[in-house]
Amino acid sequence: MAVLEVLNQENKKVKEVNVEDSILNYPVKPWLMHEVVVMQLACRRAGTHSTKTRGEVRGGGRKPWRQKGTGRARVGSIRSPLWVGGGTIFGPKPRDYSYKMPKKKVKNALKSALRAKLEDNSLKIIDSLKVENGKTKEAVAILKNFEADRKVLVVYNALDEKVIRAFRNIPYVKLLNVKGLNVYDLINARTILMLEDCLPRITEVLTNA
Repeated sequence: MAVLEVLNQENKKVKEVNVEDSILNYPVKPWLMHEVVVMQLACRRAGTHSTKTRGEVRGGGRKPWRQKGTGRARVGSIRSPLWVGGGTIFGPKPRDYSYKMPKKKVKNALKSALRAKLEDNSLKIIDSLKVENGKTKEAVAILKNFEADRKVLVVYNALDEKVIRAFRNIPYVKLLNVKGLNVYDLINARTILMLEDCLPRITEVLTNA
């Protein structure tokens, strides 16, 4: 069993917790994390882009000039793709960019990301988060204890409404339920504050991956 330090919100060690070796000892595989991140970003694409073909551009119903005798090239419509203001050839149309990867690869990439953040000392396990009045300045004071002022990810299983209210107005903080934990958000964060009650859920999902 691997051992992790559990800190309080003042960044002081309060205890240690055991985590399955199969999770934290998984090797860091950049290529695997890259595959999963590309998939995630593809799935987030709206795919609503659309261009008009020559049949969809307004106008162009009348033949500009007769077929023969003018000395000019033959043309049937002023909305030809060859003309300014004409349609687009093979332009993008609405489509679904999402695709799926094997669940085992996604889980292994998640283990790899967790290991990478542990090696960088970017992942902090916290026993709990508490604020008195739900004020943003209280949340900022907590983050200062961890020297976290850019791209902070707070991973939780259950949070008090006051805590959510205190953290949600900070532009560089993202609150993420452990059920939605993913490779992209882990890699994108400079500091990860993970509450201790997230560990059972992570162990349950990743142990048999």
